[in-house]
Amino acid sequence: MTPSTSVDVLICGAGASGLTLGIELARRGVSFRLIEKAPTPFQGSSGKGIQPRTLEIFDDLGVLDRMAATGAAYPNVRMHHSDGSVSEAPAIEAAEPTPAEPYGTPLMLPQFLTEGILRDRLAELGGAVEYGHALVGFTQANAGVNAQVAGPDGEETVHACFLIAADGGRSFIRRTLDIGFPGKELGVRAIVADVNLSGLDREAWHRFGDGDMQRQLAVCPLAGTDLFQIQAPIPLEGDVDLSVEGLDAFVRARSGHDEVRVHAVHWASAYTMSARLADRYRVGDIFLVGDAAHVHPPTGGQGLNTSTQDAYNLGWKLAAVLKGAPPSLLDTYEEERRPIAAGMLGLATRMLDTLVTQGSMRRTRETRQLDLGYAGHSLALEAPLREAATLLAGDRAPDAPLLGAAGQRVRLFDLFRGPHWTLLGIDADRARITPRVGVELHLIGTHQSLRDEAGHFADAYGLGTGDWILIRPDGYVGAVVDAAHVDALLAYMDGAGLTPRRDRLTCSAAA
Repeated sequence: MTPSTSVDVLICGAGASGLTLGIELARRGVSFRLIEKAPTPFQGSSGKGIQPRTLEIFDDLGVLDRMAATGAAYPNVRMHHSDGSVSEAPAIEAAEPTPAEPYGTPLMLPQFLTEGILRDRLAELGGAVEYGHALVGFTQANAGVNAQVAGPDGEETVHACFLIAADGGRSFIRRTLDIGFPGKELGVRAIVADVNLSGLDREAWHRFGDGDMQRQLAVCPLAGTDLFQIQAPIPLEGDVDLSVEGLDAFVRARSGHDEVRVHAVHWASAYTMSARLADRYRVGDIFLVGDAAHVHPPTGGQGLNTSTQDAYNLGWKLAAVLKGAPPSLLDTYEEERRPIAAGMLGLATRMLDTLVTQGSMRRTRETRQLDLGYAGHSLALEAPLREAATLLAGDRAPDAPLLGAAGQRVRLFDLFRGPHWTLLGIDADRARITPRVGVELHLIGTHQSLRDEAGHFADAYGLGTGDWILIRPDGYVGAVVDAAHVDALLAYMDGAGLTPRRDRLTCSAAA
């Protein structure tokens, strides 16, 4: 008889999105299993850029300092010209930190190091990845999913309230559900390889042959390692030799420098770039996240970041519904995240077109994902409506330095950090708000527990006396109301499951 177990959530795939989701569930006390069909962790750097908005997420998850200590800022791009001269330019437009945006510049951190730090954080919270475990089949019940999982000790049935497809661009779950994955191949094939290499210094991102797709080569030192990453377009057809000897000859030919030598290959891949977006992110109690829902060209570093933010959006909603919030809350996942992915696919594709036609590209503010949000969607409440406001419901909630009544300095991000909602009142009447499970309340004002002495909060939020602003667990503004519309705020919190007592969802998948 096939053994069986029960769990709240079964996550399939232990990339950045699966790990982020596991951390989100673990810190909320939700039972889950995180399985990965590969026998060991991924060892490549197909994604190496962590955008400022994702850095804010990793701050909340408690891993940012570890990542910053391991990674580094992007080096300048050094162009090696055919006449032997060189020139340098920033790889990314400079953006100094501000009180509202404390992380202005992307961090370079190879994907395998990013995922390793996330695995460590997951372990601290009591979770672990089950490597060598593959989902081989599943069926949906009236509520929940029965999944067949094959592992080293044989096959078992896992009963889960929710099944999460974090299993990549070739997602078994998406294909089994027959969810369309329209898009196109982008007419560019490339190699990416992490190698030990000599003959180039580690102070710059070296580029050769710009303007000629037949000769282009980029060699970037990978922060946190002694490796370099090789990137180069290759013909759409034909075999490519990814061995040490093959890459050594390839690099010397493209760079024109015989002293540049490849000594070892840590990881390598040849792939055709494409842009695809799933028709749906949900079927019943099954959800798609990350590459299972969207695949991007590498230009602009959007894939890993968009995937991480999918999981960050979904995690708190799954936990809330399992603990008594209305199941309709889960409908907002696709509503909010699918348009974001569509926009990021468009941006990455435009940047690739620029690279192909002009030989270079610039990473502008758009790539940092700080301006993305959910204004106008179901979880965005404004009462009254504000058309010309500094900050709208659905926008990312900015940071700001404040001063506590006891004299301590406090960042808004310090108040937001954790799995709770945060309610801020500006010299508001606290007696009008009944304490709610999962909501931390703070008053800001001259004689309140927090003071905005430097005016940074006022500049970023633009709120008036008596106003309330409710910040979601994922750092976006849920509701903004004035003193005359507190009842609308209370109704919003009721609808989000933020009541004095919440009954836990009983999942019948294990019945």
